[in-house]
Amino acid sequence: MLTYKVQPKGAVSPGINTCQGCMIDVIFRNVLDIMGEDTILVIPPGCAAQFSGCGPESSVTVPGIQGNLENSAAIAAGIAAGLKHQGNEHTQVVAIAGDGGTVDIGIQSLSGAMERNDNILYICYDNEAYMNTGVQGSSSTPLGASTTTTPAGKPVNNKDLIQIVMAHHVPYAATASVANLSDLRKKVQKAKEVKGCRVLHIMSPCPTGWGYKMNKTVEVAREAIESGAWVLLEYENGKIKLGKKPSKLGDIENYFSLQKRFRGASEEEKQATREHLISRYEYLEKLAAM
Repeated sequence: MLTYKVQPKGAVSPGINTCQGCMIDVIFRNVLDIMGEDTILVIPPGCAAQFSGCGPESSVTVPGIQGNLENSAAIAAGIAAGLKHQGNEHTQVVAIAGDGGTVDIGIQSLSGAMERNDNILYICYDNEAYMNTGVQGSSSTPLGASTTTTPAGKPVNNKDLIQIVMAHHVPYAATASVANLSDLRKKVQKAKEVKGCRVLHIMSPCPTGWGYKMNKTVEVAREAIESGAWVLLEYENGKIKLGKKPSKLGDIENYFSLQKRFRGASEEEKQATREHLISRYEYLEKLAAM
């Protein structure tokens, strides 16, 4: 009987137990490909918890720690401070957390790290709900989206994390998407070269929680960009640089129709979403022009 040994390429093992159609492993592979093996990961409980920690399911070759849901940025800041005390200026400290552990429960520790300008890279992969615990709504869940805690659709708009980040005047922040990996990699590379607190906000659609076919993840993510539901931008040295203007700004029909979570969205909610996306983008355009 022949046996074969699979040699992993990069810092992430070949087989990952994510849901089919999930792109979190693609995010990990691209991030660690650029950050390199001289990296320490901090990951809270969540969909990404299977990648690093103390359990046998760990699937990365770099050291990492799993903390609590609310303190990823604080742990990362402590590790960075310890490295600085040792005179280590080369090891990268990277926290990777979902929207629940970032925009909700972890916003306080992230705010503190941004205020202090701790030398960490904080990455939020945003699937717009608490997916691994049963698809409960988070403050990243958009208006009209159905979750197990908002079965009739979320009645309010989502938080705008990137604007919260920019209000802290960090040296570098950016949004990215799994629909544009070259853009994502460019922003990770730029973040690697910057000292201080850097934040990347990455859209990562969830076929399980959003209700679409597993082979449609990139299409859904691309529709989010083209409709303005997800805006690609960079914030560097106090200035905003927008990506290419959405080709269908405010036109959310196709984006919504691809997902079961928006099936119950009313016409009023759809119109409110259109107006919100357009006004938000126009506001960002004004900021970018300043």
